[in-house]
Amino acid sequence: MTNSRLDSKAESDSLTTASNGAPTVLITGASKGVGAACVHGFAKAFPEGINLVLVARGLAGLQELESELSQYPNAKVLTLTADIADLKACKQLVAAAVQEFGGINVLVNNAGLHHRGEFSQRTPEQIAAMVDVNLRSPLYLAALVLPLMPKSGQRAIVMVGSLAGRAPLQGAATYSSTKSGLRAFAYALSDELRDKNINVAVVSPGPIDTHFIMDEIDEVEDIVYSQPMSTPEQVAAAIVKLAKGTETEITMPWFSGKLTTLGYLFPSFRRASRGLLYRIGRKNKDKYRRRQS
Repeated sequence: MTNSRLDSKAESDSLTTASNGAPTVLITGASKGVGAACVHGFAKAFPEGINLVLVARGLAGLQELESELSQYPNAKVLTLTADIADLKACKQLVAAAVQEFGGINVLVNNAGLHHRGEFSQRTPEQIAAMVDVNLRSPLYLAALVLPLMPKSGQRAIVMVGSLAGRAPLQGAATYSSTKSGLRAFAYALSDELRDKNINVAVVSPGPIDTHFIMDEIDEVEDIVYSQPMSTPEQVAAAIVKLAKGTETEITMPWFSGKLTTLGYLFPSFRRASRGLLYRIGRKNKDKYRRRQS
């Protein structure tokens, strides 16, 4: 991990909001897509001041984003390069954030990994990597951050889930199961912490118009494109809303969220509608291919 200054020990009982009086937000997968949109979203949502801890594997993307943040004089920025699949790196980045700003008010678990294709086509290593990035590390980071949160003020943990976590998605069995686990964790922890006024929430979007799916359009299941595409800014706005509010989940688009509920409750409906959704998805995918070219 680079760009960090580490304490050997952080004492949780001495932590407060940063000395500049601003809340501190830690965002993983911050260098592009939804993560980068979140950075801008939080900077705009806290004009009175905010501390942003930006975590990603690539330094170049973080440096570019940091330069963009010069338009927000209210924002103080700490950039950290780390692979969150490495639990030691997770502990180091949290320590660096605490040393720099005194505490962490909001954790946004945004980083994600998806090796696409049917389960039988994936290697055990790819499956383990998806579990590590999408589920194990978000839980680990939440466990690290919770004792370090200030005793009052803005406090939240927001997971970036997926509609695939609300209803099983063939061709994405591991991804779907990790996002489902992340959603279940958000709901359970939300109930545990409700009396402590720490909001734990999950945003569950359908397809998002980012490199995450557009650069791999031929590998993405056709059914994914059967749903309306959200922009990174729309998802980021939902994340900021959850971080500042009391809701537990936002699905987007709204109607797609209702479809996943039906598909989960009535598997026969999901299987019966699959052919139609695949046809719609293939047609939409062709439109996106033409746009890409």
